[in-house]
Amino acid sequence: QVQLVESGGGLVQAGSSLRLSCAASGITFSKYAMGWYRQAPGKQRELVAAISSGGTTNYGDSVKGRFTLSRDNAKNTIYLQMNSLKPEDTAVYYCNAHLSFLSDYWGQGTQVTVSS
Repeated sequence: QVQLVESGGGLVQAGSSLRLSCAASGITFSKYAMGWYRQAPGKQRELVAAISSGGTTNYGDSVKGRFTLSRDNAKNTIYLQMNSLKPEDTAVYYCNAHLSFLSDYWGQGTQVTVSS
């Protein structure tokens, strides 16, 4: 059974930092592209950051230069370091594991709230 367990969300003030973690089980982690998406109330889910199985990263325009995504294949975990947080970063953040159309999994989401 595939599980993606997210942690690290919370309520912080603008300008603060948070680190999200996503621990995966039930998959051959090193083969999967991993990523974080977010969805704010009334908005569509959007890409925050993604990392390929080879370690190449891709970031949404709104987080470039502020967020850093990394992976630890030994721990089956990805980390999203979020710095200089803004109120517009407030959303539910979802972890994604993707190998193919049929091998695509989501976590339950973790709330990030940034107060002004």
